[in-house]
Amino acid sequence: MSSTDVVQTLRDYTHLSWSERTNTSGTAGTFLKARETTGAGTWYYKLSCYDSYRGVYGHECANEVVASRLMRLLGVPHLEYRLVHATVLVDDKPQEVWMNQSRSFRAPKEKKLAFDVFYDLEKQPGETPLDVAERFGWGDDVRQMMVVDYLIANRDRHGANIEVLRDQMGALRLAPLFDNGLSFVFSCYSDELRVDAFDPLQDVNANNFFGTRSLEENVRRFVSKNQLADCLKEKLAESDRTMLFAGLDEVLPEAHRNKMWEILWKRWNRLEDLCHS
Repeated sequence: MSSTDVVQTLRDYTHLSWSERTNTSGTAGTFLKARETTGAGTWYYKLSCYDSYRGVYGHECANEVVASRLMRLLGVPHLEYRLVHATVLVDDKPQEVWMNQSRSFRAPKEKKLAFDVFYDLEKQPGETPLDVAERFGWGDDVRQMMVVDYLIANRDRHGANIEVLRDQMGALRLAPLFDNGLSFVFSCYSDELRVDAFDPLQDVNANNFFGTRSLEENVRRFVSKNQLADCLKEKLAESDRTMLFAGLDEVLPEAHRNKMWEILWKRWNRLEDLCHS
């Protein structure tokens, strides 16, 4: 696969205004967001973690591209991210960064609603978020999300990182998966000793809106063997490693790439074992 989703040539994006700042429970910093509308439509941008002392740091934007490639391979509906090498201006300071660029996943005139808000509006007595998703016909989508989040060790699938889309006629659909950057070894940042020591099967404490805070428990409790087999029908192979990390040699240190693949491959094999146990 060619790395058309990675723009290596340094581009000038100092015109962007990073006025949208999103705090997350997953890290101590802030993720900066921007948008611009051109003749070709609206583009959305986001940076990895930021604070006023360190500037932009971390590898969340690269994680998004690897997760996007994995979901494309597995046939999972998702937001496609591009990784762009850019100069940006944040707090009046120029910085050279790798940032995400994407389009909106909404169709024209569709409205979006965070799933935690949708749940509060639609739940019936005693219903869990998964019960509500099942009632609206999205149970398989949620189980597929649980499998993907387990594979990439995603720590941040809170209620606003899942959205419901409503068209003008009132028809509802679940949005494709987006915001997958707090995954893999993001919490190790550039500490290669911590990266090397990270257990690829570690049951990380995750901010899940559906199920529990355990990624593995979610798969074991809420995804049957037949459902899991269906999620894994498009096989991950060792040869897919080249495609998943194409064009990222200058973005992710080798230690990160090695550990990210180890996470994916060992977790994939763990899930296949669950299918046949």
